[in-house]
Amino acid sequence: MQFIQKLLSSSYMNFLYTSTSHFNLANLFTFVNIGAGLIATYFITQNNFVVAILFAWIGGAFDIFDGKIARKYNLSNEFGIQLDSFADFLSFVLVPVFLIFQASYITSLNGLWMFLASITTIYYVISGLRRLIHFNINTDAGEVDKYFTGVPTPLGAILLWLVYLSNTYGLIESSTVIILMLIIGWSLNSKLKVRHP
Repeated sequence: MQFIQKLLSSSYMNFLYTSTSHFNLANLFTFVNIGAGLIATYFITQNNFVVAILFAWIGGAFDIFDGKIARKYNLSNEFGIQLDSFADFLSFVLVPVFLIFQASYITSLNGLWMFLASITTIYYVISGLRRLIHFNINTDAGEVDKYFTGVPTPLGAILLWLVYLSNTYGLIESSTVIILMLIIGWSLNSKLKVRHP
């Protein structure tokens, strides 16, 4: 244990606490988020939704900590902002949408409903991407506003997980999932004010 503490505090590890390093501690947490999102995507393709959800939540946990670490150790930089948005797009837009498409739409919809589900899925992905790009354009490194304008993608993902669970347990039909996905997709770029945690 002392060896690890010495190693982490040595000059060899300075890159972890250097804001200009692409591999600083905050960005390493973001890389874990990206890895968890990729693994979740793999398990969705294998129809192993429980494990996929587990990895998606692991990615979400690392997303919470990367920002806190960046602010605590003054590690925020432009690279980290872009990297975090890429991770958010993967873990909080693509993974939940792909899960719903694979687990809810493909198994229960066909014809016109499947067409509507496909259009809704594309709409949500574009809405999530638009939100993240807009956020990056209007955010400076290290700056944190008190409120988000529009629902942030992590909250959108949580809402989609709740929709997925409601559908899985038979509380709502897949057609209702389409409507809720449209509403959540709209909310990402809305004027709604959401308090920053």
